[in-house]
Amino acid sequence: MNEDMHIHSWPCSYYLDTSKQWVSGRLSLTPVVIKFTADKTGELLVNFHLSSISEIKKESSNLIFSSLTILEKNTKHWFSSLQPSRNVVFNILEHFWKEQLLSSQSAGAEAAALQSTKGKELTGLLTGSQKRLEDTAKVLHYQGEQFDNIMRGLNKIEGDMDVADRLLTELESPSWWPFSSKLWKAPLETKPKETATVSDSKNQEGIIIRIPVIITHRTDSNVKPGKLTLFASGLEISDCNSQVIHRFESKDVDDIKVHTPYEISVRQRFIGKPDTSYRLLSAKMPEAIPILEMQFSKKIQFLEDALGFVGARKSPQVDFGTSIWQAATGLLGGVVQPSSPVGGREGTDDDQVQLQKQEKISQEEAKELKQILKKLKSLALETEAELERQDEALDSITTSVDRATLNIDKQNRRIKKLT
Repeated sequence: MNEDMHIHSWPCSYYLDTSKQWVSGRLSLTPVVIKFTADKTGELLVNFHLSSISEIKKESSNLIFSSLTILEKNTKHWFSSLQPSRNVVFNILEHFWKEQLLSSQSAGAEAAALQSTKGKELTGLLTGSQKRLEDTAKVLHYQGEQFDNIMRGLNKIEGDMDVADRLLTELESPSWWPFSSKLWKAPLETKPKETATVSDSKNQEGIIIRIPVIITHRTDSNVKPGKLTLFASGLEISDCNSQVIHRFESKDVDDIKVHTPYEISVRQRFIGKPDTSYRLLSAKMPEAIPILEMQFSKKIQFLEDALGFVGARKSPQVDFGTSIWQAATGLLGGVVQPSSPVGGREGTDDDQVQLQKQEKISQEEAKELKQILKKLKSLALETEAELERQDEALDSITTSVDRATLNIDKQNRRIKKLT
């Protein structure tokens, strides 16, 4: 991800301690840096990393004017006249600051792991692939449940059509008609109704991903922190206390616009009343966008500022599977034959030693890689079996729908004759 990517900017004033005066300009935020640029001179007066911040507070300058202070190392920066409001800027800066601190800790651990051996790098790659496959399996499982519900509904329709056929037969030639050869039939035994076992999908379905977000609803000043939860059946927006603000089912979402890799908007259209729209900003949004793209492939739209993110994310995936297995073959080969040079090419002794160190992985890492590959194979086989089952279910649904359509047309014609 480009660290210089622009996320947000706000017009404000900055207190310049050297000249003891307030300078008007713009406060800008990138994924890792805060900047302030003066309007008149265009000079960059503030430029520091988010991880260097020790405190962000709401204060008042001269006991009157509302201000925002950022303590960076031993320097205190004062910002005032923030637009659209101080609370909006505070919520967004605090969100990215906290997420940057968390990501810095995980990045440090990841860097240490990458420096240890190449095996850790491959383990992380395969673990990410496993998580993505698990997320896909959850969506596929929910889709299979929907097919099962459709089949149950079609079976009920066929049962109702059988009852309608018998009733229409009695009306067309009742038993009391002297020329009828039919006797009055005993009352039809009604089958016991199946008890509705509608489970609460919100409680039972698994959560694919949940991330902290900054929620904007209707106006730019109506901004508050919350959470975005992605289910297989839709998405849910809640506040910091886990109280649901709004839940979008998959069929309710009309469009999703990706403004930047960190900001999206979700909208549901209505006729005769205002649309329901939410704008969501999050430092973790790049993790959620691929899942949204998979669930709402026909409804998601990437705007100009997000097209670079799509290209950077999709381009290496062309040979994604090939690169994984090539890396796995090379690294596992380094365990079996750690002394053999790669590709059989001859070189200097130093190059060979360095190459052996890069390719060599420990037995524990090889064991872990083997376990992950087994899980990936198991997930792939289960996904293939579920896809075959859903293909059969789709064929049955198509046949049942055609049969139900013919029966309904037939019964409609018989009803018209009676009337």
